[in-house]
Amino acid sequence: MTIQNDAQLRGLTRVCRIVASVLAAMQAHARAGMTTAELDAFGEQLLLAAGAAPAPRKVYGFPGATCISVNEEVAHGIPGERALAAGDVVNVDVSAELDGFYGDTGGSFVIPPTDALKERLLAVTRRARDDGIRAATANGLVSHVSKAIERVARRTGFRVIRNLTSHGVGEALHEEPSIYNYFDPRDTRRFHAGQVITVEPFLATKSNRVEEREDGWTLAVRRGSHAAQFEHTIMITRDTPLILTLPH
Repeated sequence: MTIQNDAQLRGLTRVCRIVASVLAAMQAHARAGMTTAELDAFGEQLLLAAGAAPAPRKVYGFPGATCISVNEEVAHGIPGERALAAGDVVNVDVSAELDGFYGDTGGSFVIPPTDALKERLLAVTRRARDDGIRAATANGLVSHVSKAIERVARRTGFRVIRNLTSHGVGEALHEEPSIYNYFDPRDTRRFHAGQVITVEPFLATKSNRVEEREDGWTLAVRRGSHAAQFEHTIMITRDTPLILTLPH
């Protein structure tokens, strides 16, 4: 999507703030012993109370309101009877539609107690997202975002998940462009002012690819590896990008 007027920006900002607030509330609400289905139900109540429709269900018929992935699960984890346990790395991805606009955000956290490796994984993934955002400017190369993300991973010893991407968003949940989280010098595409995208690096401790599980949804790395994701929806400008998925 390309923002063309103030009304579009207000509409998109509204839904983006909702998903940001729901993500923060779900992270604060999560605790050991809670099932992922219970955490998802909590998030769904908040989305519906705000007038927003859970996007994964609306767009793809996903069997949950949010995606909740644990440990070696990286994305599209189906909420269910799995109970969260101390030390689990949990990723929650919240996306929603309101008045024809889509917002998308996500973040990872650890059910206490944590350890140094997990905290470092979270900090590095968050830094990769933030460096990627700073690299996104009007008329700048799309690959500058990819390079910024991969640079952080390489310097810290973590691995970029190569078969998951950032993407356009706004009038649909997933739009062009697909944005690699690793640098490809052949990618000569450029951003333009007003363009709306997500920046969402996926980093892991031991793997660089995900495989789809038999449920047809969950994307996971091999057991023994941990993965993290942090995601913002942003609008490209000629200067610093506008981060839309911040709580009100």
